[in-house]
Amino acid sequence: MDTGVVAIGWNRLPDLSRTGSKAELKELYISTYGTANEDAVANMVGQIWRFIHEIQTGDLVALPLKKQAAIAIGRIAGDYEYKEMAPNVRHTRKTKWLKTIPRSEFDQDILYSLGASMTVCRIERNDAERRIKAMLGESISKGPIKPEEHEPPIDIETYAKDEIVKHIASKFKGHALATLVDGILRAQGFVTEVSPPGPDGGIDIFASRGSLGFEHPRICVQVKSTSSSVDVKTFRELTGVMAKKKADQGLLVSWSGFTSSLEKEAKDDFFVIRLWDAGDLIDALFENYDRLDEELRAELPLMRIWALVREQEG
Repeated sequence: MDTGVVAIGWNRLPDLSRTGSKAELKELYISTYGTANEDAVANMVGQIWRFIHEIQTGDLVALPLKKQAAIAIGRIAGDYEYKEMAPNVRHTRKTKWLKTIPRSEFDQDILYSLGASMTVCRIERNDAERRIKAMLGESISKGPIKPEEHEPPIDIETYAKDEIVKHIASKFKGHALATLVDGILRAQGFVTEVSPPGPDGGIDIFASRGSLGFEHPRICVQVKSTSSSVDVKTFRELTGVMAKKKADQGLLVSWSGFTSSLEKEAKDDFFVIRLWDAGDLIDALFENYDRLDEELRAELPLMRIWALVREQEG
């Protein structure tokens, strides 16, 4: 996002700006990646073609983030360009990034579509464009609602994770989110003390090792359940409280993620303070779920499932 572009993979393919037809693109794809599965080839070629030719300047683009439980929304600002900008950035479109929105703020049906297993697909179902523009503070004129002609296959893992995120957002509001973080820390073997609801002096949870909680590391935890990203001010406040309480390390949990300026500053304190957004919290929950208290598991009933992995890009 910092580069002002949106990119797709398939980096073994050369510059595609002069590829004039799907048939030509398919031939080039097969010569590069092979023909292990005809349906998979058609899927991949279709996505690449959409990215190069069908997406128009001015269209909105949604990019689910891997390191944050959020979706970046941008507007396409230029035609396809082949640029070797980074090890995994070749096929690009100039993009003006408008807003990063926590996944918990999207309705489930839109998340369902955004969780499609196809990397590049058009989302039209249930008036999605108008609703996302409303989240951006924009509006468009009324018109007929178009159903999607071809429903993209769903990414089951992403869909299930979004369901859990929605449940936690409704079940663990406000101070209750600190109780969930506390349960995870106790499942990891920490002795903890949770501050009561109300002013907490910048600390929601104290965590440490040992039967009485006197051993290291000693951790100060701050939990934010607000709908806005946490900024540098909160990070610095936690640093100050850690010094006052003689803590070894800190954990800052923000359900709605962090501002880019905070993330940059936090890199200098990597071995002192960790950041958890909703995605990190969910990952920690999955890892420690079987060790959670029975009461907490009753509030958050989960079941493990197995699913076949669809064939991906070669």
